[in-house]
Amino acid sequence: MSLLKKTRQDRPTADRLSRRHLLAASATSAATLAGATALTGTSPATAAPQPAGRRRRRPGPPGSSGVRLRWLGNNGWEISFGDPDRPTTILIDPWITRFHTGTYTPHGADPATPITVDTGLIDSLRLRADQILVTHGHYDHLPDIPYLAARTGATVLGTETHANLLTALGAPADQLSVVRGGEDLQFDGYTIQVLNSLHSMTGPRRKVPFPGTRPGPPPPRPQVISDLVEGGTLAYLITIADRLSILDNGGANYDARQLAGLAPDVLLVQPGGASVPDYVPRLLDVLDHPPYVIPTHWDDFDHPLTEPARDWGGLTALETAVRQASPSARFVRLDHLQSFTP
Repeated sequence: MSLLKKTRQDRPTADRLSRRHLLAASATSAATLAGATALTGTSPATAAPQPAGRRRRRPGPPGSSGVRLRWLGNNGWEISFGDPDRPTTILIDPWITRFHTGTYTPHGADPATPITVDTGLIDSLRLRADQILVTHGHYDHLPDIPYLAARTGATVLGTETHANLLTALGAPADQLSVVRGGEDLQFDGYTIQVLNSLHSMTGPRRKVPFPGTRPGPPPPRPQVISDLVEGGTLAYLITIADRLSILDNGGANYDARQLAGLAPDVLLVQPGGASVPDYVPRLLDVLDHPPYVIPTHWDDFDHPLTEPARDWGGLTALETAVRQASPSARFVRLDHLQSFTP
């Protein structure tokens, strides 16, 4: 009997974090999007102000940007552009291993689930990276990054907590760059803007799952998923010259004041957001209605990346909300390891 099965039998259900209860509750609420005033944005008083910001270029036909986005499951993304033989590559939250947690089962994820890394599976994808961007420190975002950083030599951006957790997991310390939100970083032909964001606050008391920070020196090596705390949530705006800009919020929540005026061409958006007033329409309004909206973090990650993605329950409601709030946007649903070039 595996440790995971044993702890599920021995541990009371109430002790387990049920992301299905948390996120599926969001999805259930979000499923009423088609007729609910709070989610279709028919109350303009809640819309965030729109200060003047970056002028969006007129997007060409799909494929014209030369920027490829490949979905690595969950909130994992590979963004590549430039020299076809040696493209510049940015990874966001690459979690390839997807060890079994039971997150979307009725019992939810057991906090005592051991952290494992499948190096053979990671190697099979032959990932490259110049930068790896961490949105937050939870178990479905962080565990594979130390191995990938060491393998690729990439610079890893994240908060002090993220850097401490990564160091404790064995990441090369000299490759970690601590950011706080507010940084606008220039690289060769592209920029990465770091923004303060917010994690989903779910359940009847509106709580962040596995909250907390790890400031100061690195903690002992994390062993189980509850050791990987949120540690602050970041959003990233990646702008490739004048060709394309891509925004990932990092969670099914956001700070509209941080996003005002950004006008990205591509929005990576998560289902859920039931605790956020007018979650989808207000987000699209403040971002000046991006021409491309791509769902992220919608798959049940207990199933391997090598299998087709399985919706945990929020995808249809998200698509409905996007189509109602922004009919001209192109909603692009990708499957595991599938690519799209805007």
